[in-house]
Amino acid sequence: MEKKNGTWGKRLYWFIFAVAVIVVYKTLDNFSEITNWFKQLFSILMPFIMGVFVAYILYLPCKKVEKALQKINNKWIKKSSRTLSILIVYVVAILIIAILIQFVVPTVSKNVGDLINNLPNYYKSAKDSLENMPEDSIWNKINAKEIIEKIQNINIAQYIDENKIVEYIKGVFSAANTIFDVFVTFIISIYVLAERNQILNFIKKACKALFKEKTYDNIAMYFERTNAVFFKFLSGQLLDAVVIGFLTSIAMLILGVKYAVLLGVLIGISNLIPYLGAIVGVSTSVIITIFTGGVPKAIWLAIIVIILQQIDANIINPKILGDKLKISPILVIFSVTIAGAYFGILGMFLAVPIATIIKLAVEDYLEYKTLTSSK
Repeated sequence: MEKKNGTWGKRLYWFIFAVAVIVVYKTLDNFSEITNWFKQLFSILMPFIMGVFVAYILYLPCKKVEKALQKINNKWIKKSSRTLSILIVYVVAILIIAILIQFVVPTVSKNVGDLINNLPNYYKSAKDSLENMPEDSIWNKINAKEIIEKIQNINIAQYIDENKIVEYIKGVFSAANTIFDVFVTFIISIYVLAERNQILNFIKKACKALFKEKTYDNIAMYFERTNAVFFKFLSGQLLDAVVIGFLTSIAMLILGVKYAVLLGVLIGISNLIPYLGAIVGVSTSVIITIFTGGVPKAIWLAIIVIILQQIDANIINPKILGDKLKISPILVIFSVTIAGAYFGILGMFLAVPIATIIKLAVEDYLEYKTLTSSK
């Protein structure tokens, strides 16, 4: 009987193995079709994904507004605090977006178009200035003229013009390019915010049913820590970018820098990527200002922006992000570089919170192994 059971066990093993081989073969043989299927599924689910993402970003403001409404001595307001908080936050968010579309986007688009159209004049002016300088000038020693000529040969207009700026802005919203998708995103985000407690309770019950108690506790712990890191980073970096972009634009307007709003927005957006983004944003702004306003103004711009960056790094950013993301600058640069190489801009943006989570997991594992080995 035991021999018969052993024979059936072997047959079952080889049957499962054969099925697995066939599945792998058919998957590889139809890989493009499977990829297209997943792309189509992702496209269909995109409004739902965007709705959850919007709800995730607006969760903390809604929570704070709800707490403030709960303190008001009015039964109806207390009872409707969640609904009112969602309404208030959405009205404010829509107003902010409307202001950006009305004032910032047209100004930036106009600045870009003007910069592209005047580039030949800026190149010529820079070359004439260098030719009139003494031969022992530092600018001649670093072959600035050759650098300018190389920059001049780059046809920036083919990458950026006024029409393409509008296309790029539209591309940001390409995930929700129909009225239906926008409507679904909007509705899903509201329902997620309104029913967040029920959703979390359902996830907790499912995890408790599927995993052992110790495994569930570990999942719950890492879920909370991951959520805290990601939310703090996403909301903090966005707020920090807005603050730095605004302050930089104001400083440049006072200094009389041409394209102040454009450069402020550029530095604000580049500030979303830790360390490397700030370097790229400031360097680009200084180069543009050299052409449009001369070397002295570019130096002043560099000094002011570096001071603002230091204030941001030591005061504003720590206040916004707190102690959640205190990791080594070496790890930040390494993670941003690797993630950027494989996953582009999105990878660079998410590299720091992902690296932070990995760092926490490794530290916990090492601490666990140390404790178990010492027993």
